[in-house]
Amino acid sequence: MCQEEDIEEKGDGRKRVEGTSPGVHFCARGLERYREALNDGTISGDVPECLIVYRLLRPIPGVAGLYVPIPPKVAEAELSRSVVREIEHHENTLASLRSSFLAAESLYHRAQHDTGVPIESLRGADVISQSLRLVVEACKEELLTAQPGGGRSPALLAEALPRDLAILRRGVAQRTLYQHSVRSHQPTLAYIERVTAEGAEVRTVDEVFERLIICDRAVAFIPGIPERKNAALAVRHPGAVAFLVKVFDHTWARARPVSIAPEQHRPDLVTDSVRAAVLRMVVTGHTDEAIAARLGMSSRTVSAHIKKVAEVLGSRSRAELGYLICQRRLLVLEEPVGTG
Repeated sequence: MCQEEDIEEKGDGRKRVEGTSPGVHFCARGLERYREALNDGTISGDVPECLIVYRLLRPIPGVAGLYVPIPPKVAEAELSRSVVREIEHHENTLASLRSSFLAAESLYHRAQHDTGVPIESLRGADVISQSLRLVVEACKEELLTAQPGGGRSPALLAEALPRDLAILRRGVAQRTLYQHSVRSHQPTLAYIERVTAEGAEVRTVDEVFERLIICDRAVAFIPGIPERKNAALAVRHPGAVAFLVKVFDHTWARARPVSIAPEQHRPDLVTDSVRAAVLRMVVTGHTDEAIAARLGMSSRTVSAHIKKVAEVLGSRSRAELGYLICQRRLLVLEEPVGTG
C-alpha cells in the first residue's frame, strides 16, 4: 500500500493521492510496482493504492488479486473525463451569463449615445482646440470661462477675440475670471476692453483656480491629468456641470470687476489684494517661483511685494517675515500692509 503521507481521504469517501492538484504524485513504491507489471504483463499481491486509484492497474475479472497494467494515456483519459465535463459545464455557464447581459449592454450603450457621453477624454492640443471651438461656436445663451496664469499671450488673445466678439454679438452672455495680475498686462487689458464694450463681464480674483470653460451650463471643459497642458476632459454629466457652475459663481461673487473707462489705459491694480495673496503663500512656505506661477505674475513682481512688506514690518529674513505676518494678524484682518 502507499505510505500514509502519499494518500488522503476526500469528502465524498473516495481517495486521491496527495499533490493531485495541480499534478498527480505517485509514491516511489507505486512506480516500482507499475514497472514490474509492465515487464511481467500482470502483477499480483499487495499493490500500492495509488495505482488502483489512478487506474494504472486494473483487476482481471474472475481472477482475485491479479492485475494488468493500463497505459497511462488511457488511465488519464478515463480520470479526466469528469473534469473535462465540469470545465465544459462552467464554460457554457459563463457563455450563457455573458450572452444574458448582451441585451442590457446594448440598451446601456444606446442610452449613452442618445444622451451623450458624460465625460470625454481629449488628448493633444489640436484635439482640445477643435473640440472647444465647436462647442463654443454652438453656444447659445451663456459662456463662463476661468483663465488662470495671469496675462494671456498675444497670439491666443488674437485668436480668441474674433470668436468671442461673434458670440457676444449673437446675444450670448459671457463672464470671464482672471487673476489680479492681468490688471498690469496690456495685451490682456486690450482684449478685455474690446469684449466688455460688447457686453462681456470680466472680473479678477487674488486666489488660485483651475482653468474652466462652461457652455450653456450643458458642457464643461476642465484640465485632464497627468499631462495638464495636452489633456482635457469634456464633462456633460448634468450634476457635475451644475457643481462646476456653482464653483464658478462662488468665485465670481468674491471677484472684483474690471472696467476700463475711455480715459483710462488700465484699471485699478488692486495692489493690496495681490499683495495679500502673495503673503498668504509666503506664510504657507511657497517659493517666489511657485508664487509667481500660481498667481500668474513674474518672480520679480513677487519679490517686489515681499520686499515692500518686509521693509514695513522690519523683518530680516523670510522666516521672520512669516512670523510677523501671523503675529500681527495681517491676513486675518485683511488690512493693507503698506502703500504702492
